[in-house]
Amino acid sequence: MTDLLSSDLFAMLELLAPAFCAGLVVSMTHVPLGQEVLRRGIIFIDLAIAQIAALGVVIGSVVFHIEGGIMSALLALSFAVAGSLVFGWLGHKVPKFQEAFIGCAFVLSASLILLVLAGDPHGGEEMQGVLAGQILWVAWQQVLVTLMVSIGVLFVWWRFVARYPALFYILFPVSITFAVQMVGVYLVFASLIIPALASVPFARSSSGEISKRGRLMVGYLLAVFSVGSGLVFSVITDLPAGPVLVCWYVVCGGIMSLIHHIYQQNGSGIDGGLISDREM
Repeated sequence: MTDLLSSDLFAMLELLAPAFCAGLVVSMTHVPLGQEVLRRGIIFIDLAIAQIAALGVVIGSVVFHIEGGIMSALLALSFAVAGSLVFGWLGHKVPKFQEAFIGCAFVLSASLILLVLAGDPHGGEEMQGVLAGQILWVAWQQVLVTLMVSIGVLFVWWRFVARYPALFYILFPVSITFAVQMVGVYLVFASLIIPALASVPFARSSSGEISKRGRLMVGYLLAVFSVGSGLVFSVITDLPAGPVLVCWYVVCGGIMSLIHHIYQQNGSGIDGGLISDREM
């Protein structure tokens, strides 16, 4: 009996290890990028870029018969970077309507994916894979490649983005493209926005100081707990991991906000507030 339990536990760990590492690697870049998205007020850029990258993957698969590999990644990356640069240009030219154009790009790319897959007998499965992802079946090779990309993105982000803010529109699609291919569009959005939102109430200390590092720590803690516990729940309940993780992010983010609210009501002195340009 003990040997059977040990065998089952080992099998579960063997299944969850690459998926858990994939979730952590994605969170490496998504936590700081999500906070930047929230600060800029372009919330739907991640959905739009993820959908555009997914369009590149689908076109590569259906039109050019490219199934995964470097060519698929390059095609998706080309689509995503092109879309992001257009969004950056729109933000410079018509900042008031940038978010509206981003929304239009999202619905257009989503519709194009449906049209491209319309004649594919496996189109439904392909669409589900694009949106919900298949994080439980991610390969270690994918995780390692994405890890190297994430380290490069973070290095450039911390060293140069403060001086060259426009780099955001290049680094963002690079990170999103590799994440979409591992975890899907929905989990990409959740891992970007929910940790950023959950960290907002913790932005101010009792002295009124803004701690960027503190917001990052809150975001990373939420991501680690959501990914780890969500994957275990997914395996135990035999439910699809991508949607479960999205729901788990929301639940954990809500619990974190509730804890902060209770802590504040007890007179802790922590004052929440939305993140402004000055605070960043």
